[in-house]
Amino acid sequence: MTTLDFFSTHPAAATRQFRLPVQPTLVLAWLIIAVAVAWAVAPGLFTPHSGTIGIAGNQLRAPDAAHWLGTDEIGRDVLARIIYGAVNSLTGALVAVGVGLTGGISLGVIAGAVGGRTDAVIMRLVDVLLSVPGLLLQLSIIIILGFGTVNVAAAVGATSIAGFARLMRAEVIRVRRADYVEAAFGSGGRFATVLWRHVLPNALGTVVAYAALQFGTAILAIATLGFLGYGAPPPTPEWGLLISEGRKYLTSAWWLTTFPGVAVILVVLAANRISQSLQRTP
Repeated sequence: MTTLDFFSTHPAAATRQFRLPVQPTLVLAWLIIAVAVAWAVAPGLFTPHSGTIGIAGNQLRAPDAAHWLGTDEIGRDVLARIIYGAVNSLTGALVAVGVGLTGGISLGVIAGAVGGRTDAVIMRLVDVLLSVPGLLLQLSIIIILGFGTVNVAAAVGATSIAGFARLMRAEVIRVRRADYVEAAFGSGGRFATVLWRHVLPNALGTVVAYAALQFGTAILAIATLGFLGYGAPPPTPEWGLLISEGRKYLTSAWWLTTFPGVAVILVVLAANRISQSLQRTP
């Protein structure tokens, strides 16, 4: 019996032969992101405690059965603070990625599709933005816009426009040189039509993977700015602010900084893992 005959008579074996391998780390990454999104959408389903109101007599309780991650200096449940803080951190990261993606794609498409002097001017502007340290540029924008989660997210997104623009330009130039794009132009296709139907859909794959990576970077940047005091004001729960508030009690209440920090690290690593999987997808 040949191999072809074996698989034709044994469907189960054929299924095993062509089944894609399961990637536990990728499944775990999606699970972490799903839990974080669920926290942001419906935090009340995951904790009976308030994220802003403390309970007298519960100050600085170590993790126990009643408070799994302990309580802070005014009796607020740390797990509840982390859960309710997800909406600020994740929403801010989405806004940042949206700003960077929109601005970067617009500049990158114009530079890559038009070329010439327009390309040179846009790319020199991108080079200037990339030459400025990201944190310094973010702080400058926040000083102009003011404090708050939305302004911090806009500042983080603005600093990522240059990276998106450079990547999008490179992808547009690569796709424009493809045979099917040349054939579309040769058959009388209009510039805007070919750009919309052929160039953009085939140039966005790498940019989407980069956006997933930038999502994790944005969470880390927003947490950093929140730690420095530029994000959401107290008592609003925000992951960077939780770490900042807990550092005052680092020697006596380690859980105040450890668990919010672990939450940030897990979500960032999960976003990075998902980005890697999108880059490898043909």
